Amino acid sequence: MARVHSYVVRYDSGFAPNPFYGYCTLATCKPSIRRSASVGDWVVGSGSNDRSVRRGGHLVYAMRVTDTLTFDEYGADPRFGPKKPFRHGSRKQSCGDNIYFRDGPQAPWEQRDSFHSLPDGSLNPDHVSRDTGVNRVLVSDDFIYFGGEGPAFPEDLKDQQGRLLCKSGIGLTTFDDPQLVAGLEQWIRSLGATGYQGAPFEWLTLRR
Repeated sequence: MARVHSYVVRYDSGFAPNPFYGYCTLATCKPSIRRSASVGDWVVGSGSNDRSVRRGGHLVYAMRVTDTLTFDEYGADPRFGPKKPFRHGSRKQSCGDNIYFRDGPQAPWEQRDSFHSLPDGSLNPDHVSRDTGVNRVLVSDDFIYFGGEGPAFPEDLKDQQGRLLCKSGIGLTTFDDPQLVAGLEQWIRSLGATGYQGAPFEWLTLRR
């Protein structure tokens, strides 16, 4: 049975999730979601209530997990080559999340220059430890990403216990209510769009 994993996207930069090149991927951060989400589950990110963002109650993205890969598989798959970061390229290129690789199964992880590297581009051991602690990347080709321009969540999207689907605080809420899952899918399909629809919130702030 499909579940929904709901959380607040505190830093919506195009890195986690990465909604570019035809796939929405979650390859860094959120180890609890990457560990537990199964193919067929939904991952839903809502906007932050932080006063510098003020996007609480709005959809950032929703992805139905259609594949899961190890970091080794992710790095070797040609579909995701464009997601290897190029920090001096475009905004889209600079926020690539295909950042972990190694020489062999027992070799230490190396890290491409990315949003999770140190300022000089070198490996950040704290991020390496946290990210690779769950050797799993979530992949979706069935997603919608609005970034900083998403619609408000319907107020009736709640489970039988009265818990709202839209997350407003820290942490993760996982729902296994079939009625809520069906309601989410119906709402997402009713939006009449798929894939990348709007720029990450942090990109929008750069335009102001």
